[in-house]
Amino acid sequence: MGLLQSIGRVFGFGRMVEAAGQSIDADDDQWRRLSGDANRDLAPMTQERMQALAVYLWERNGLANRLIELPIAYMLGKGCRVVVDDEDAQAVLNRHWNDGLNCWDLKLQKRARELGLFGEQCWPIFRNAVSGFVRFGYLDPSLIDGVVSDPDNIEQPIGIRTKADEQGNKKTYRVVVNVRETAFGRAAQAMRAQMVDGECLYFRVNDLSAGKRGRSDLLPLCDWLDAYDEFLYGELDRSDHLRNYVWDVTLKGADAATVIQRAKEIQAPAPNSVRVHNDSETWAAVSPNLATYEAAAGARLFRNHILGSRTLPPTWFADGEDANKSNSQGMAEPTERVLESRQTYLGYAIAETMRYVLRSAWNALDRDVTEDEQAILDTVRVDWPSLTAKDTTKYSSAFQQTVAAGAQAIAEGLLTRETVVALLASLASQLGVEIDADAELAAALDERSKEGGDPSQFEPAVLDTGAQEA
Repeated sequence: MGLLQSIGRVFGFGRMVEAAGQSIDADDDQWRRLSGDANRDLAPMTQERMQALAVYLWERNGLANRLIELPIAYMLGKGCRVVVDDEDAQAVLNRHWNDGLNCWDLKLQKRARELGLFGEQCWPIFRNAVSGFVRFGYLDPSLIDGVVSDPDNIEQPIGIRTKADEQGNKKTYRVVVNVRETAFGRAAQAMRAQMVDGECLYFRVNDLSAGKRGRSDLLPLCDWLDAYDEFLYGELDRSDHLRNYVWDVTLKGADAATVIQRAKEIQAPAPNSVRVHNDSETWAAVSPNLATYEAAAGARLFRNHILGSRTLPPTWFADGEDANKSNSQGMAEPTERVLESRQTYLGYAIAETMRYVLRSAWNALDRDVTEDEQAILDTVRVDWPSLTAKDTTKYSSAFQQTVAAGAQAIAEGLLTRETVVALLASLASQLGVEIDADAELAAALDERSKEGGDPSQFEPAVLDTGAQEA
């Protein structure tokens, strides 16, 4: 037994071990291993800073403002319309939509803007228990302390925890999901039963299935947008310096004493003045040459990197260099797909909100939603105007030719009517008209029967004429 172990036993220290330690970085707690701890959310402080920076850039940085506002203008500049295939249900939605406090036509753009800025939106619900009428409030994302997920399904949010207010009060809202409460597991039901501070709707973008919070559209670009601003301010200072100049005076054959004496006597000439000197003295205006690289090319490099990260073409941002109609349309197509993706999500959020409005009105009658009413809920949708003005000439021509060719194929037994109508429905969607192929075919055959014709027969001669005219 060693001396140190003997001393430890005598004095009751127990087993003695060698002291050990390691250095810890100042930000060590903000890192995680790549191979473990699959936390897909930003740290709370980072989430708050992201939201603050997004608002700051939107307010102060012109390019950042346009990155948010241009998509909103394209998606919502002409508004939208919520429709449902039932007159009574449509009346309920219209009353809710046009309510003076809901005023969706005014608030929808703000909510879409802040969804992109903050990455999430939470709307507390205020419901009249007697009539079932619903109004929505607004919870600033900076006041969200955390999102509670279903323990059995992490991608499904079931609750929102708020930060403490000035009195130290916190709230936990139950997230509305348009399913029966029994659709959740027992653990989720028990958790939701304890969320008694009210209900809310919660939507998020730029998130992962295993994450709980949304992220701003500007998050990947904050540093680049700031650097672009600094670059432009630097060019502003540079252009100011380029306007400055000094007088360079050369004294031929003068010694040091003469130069010092002359420097004391000399004065810069006033504008439009005349200075006379002999041939031993030479005057020249000298300006700095700071053009180390082409500023316009540098600015375009930064700007295109930022725009490319958001899938926005330079032609949308006053850059018409090397642009023509053909390549401008080609560059705009990926942008339209990205905008349609966000528009689809907005449409889902609005439709889910309106389904809750209808369910609330029906539940006020102290009964569950019937099967017929559930079928009505399934028809709730958002009608959007076209994102951009399309050149419909080619689609109109293709539609006309497809009508003629399809009718001929039916007459010769090469294609079924269902297939031809499906082809026409596909082309009609490019013209902004959505057609249910099966329903449209059934309606057309029924109309033909009412007019006295045989829906099972077509007239090839007429169809051939149509094909020739096309």
